[in-house]
Amino acid sequence: MRLELIPLPVSDVDRAIGFYADQLGFTLNHDVQPSEGVRVVQLTPQGSGCSVGFGTGLDVYAGEPGSVRGLHLVVEDLTEARTELLRRGVEVGEIHDFGGGVRGASFSDPDGNSIELQEMAWRKGATF
Repeated sequence: MRLELIPLPVSDVDRAIGFYADQLGFTLNHDVQPSEGVRVVQLTPQGSGCSVGFGTGLDVYAGEPGSVRGLHLVVEDLTEARTELLRRGVEVGEIHDFGGGVRGASFSDPDGNSIELQEMAWRKGATF
């Protein structure tokens, strides 16, 4: 089994696409309207096997916008990733050292779904 899609509840699909694609740099895989009132959007972080999805007209997207907490985006270099997101206009918090070689910095999407950039010291180079 592989986890390949995490549905995110958002209030404005186009605004969410702008955030995840333009600001975070995710690849827009799908933006389709298979029937009246139904829209399905899927985006994938560079190098990830798991995507996020949102849209309209399906129960899977009916959650409260901003209710998802603690998605983790694992990066090889936290300082570099944070700097790049700040440059793209994402309001990323300060870097925190959680101990054991784990560091992180948090931010939220426009609806308040929270995301943590995470760096683990042992996942560098070929082990990343």
